[in-house]
Amino acid sequence: MRTRTRTRTRTRTRALAFAGSAALLATLIAAAPAPAAPAAKLAAVHGAAAVLYAYSPDDDIRFTVDAQAAPFTRPFPDPQGRNGLPTDARGKVTVYHHSPEHGVTGTSEAEVDCLVTGGRTATVTAVVTKSNVDAVGRRIGISVHDGGRGEPDRLGFSWGVANLDPPRQDPDGGVAKPSAGTCMAPAPFTEVVEGGFKVTPAPLPPLPKTQPKTAR
Repeated sequence: MRTRTRTRTRTRTRALAFAGSAALLATLIAAAPAPAAPAAKLAAVHGAAAVLYAYSPDDDIRFTVDAQAAPFTRPFPDPQGRNGLPTDARGKVTVYHHSPEHGVTGTSEAEVDCLVTGGRTATVTAVVTKSNVDAVGRRIGISVHDGGRGEPDRLGFSWGVANLDPPRQDPDGGVAKPSAGTCMAPAPFTEVVEGGFKVTPAPLPPLPKTQPKTAR
C-alpha cells in the first residue's frame, strides 16, 4: 500500500515539475523580443565599362556608375513631392570620351538623383557637377542592361540618339538639348566591350503614410 502511495506521489511531483517547466518556457518565449523584420531590399547599379557607339566606333567611351536607391530622401516643393520620390537615389556617374579623330577628350562627373530597376535593366539620372564639355547643373540619363546567359551588358545615354527639343534653340543657335527628366533615359543602345555592370533589382517601395492635418 505504501509503495503505491509513494509511486503516486512521485508521479504527481513529476507532473507538477513538468507543468512548471512548461509554464516557465512559455513565459520566456512570450517575453523574448520578436525577431527584427528583414531590411527592405534596395535597388542598385554598380560597374564600369567601355562601350561601342555606332556613330563613333573608333572613340574610347567609358562610363562608371555607382548608384544606390535612397527612397524619399529628396523632397521638393510640390504637394506630391513633399516626401520625395520612391525612386530617389544617391551615388555618382562619370563619363570619359576620347576622340582620336578630333584629338579631344571630354570628361564629366554627375551626382545621381534617381534610380529605377526592372529585372536586369535600370535607368539612372544624375546632375552634372563637373565637366569640360557639358553644362554644370544639367541632368543626364543613363540606362544599363546587365546581360546574362552569354549576352553582353548594354548601356544607353540621353545625349546619344535623343533628348532634343527642335522647336527651341540654344543661345548658339543650335537645337536645344534640355536636361533629362528624373529616371528618364533611352533604351541601352550600345554594347559593352570591356568591363560590365551589376544591376540589383528591387520593387518600388511603399508610399509613406500621409500625415493627418492638425486642426487649427
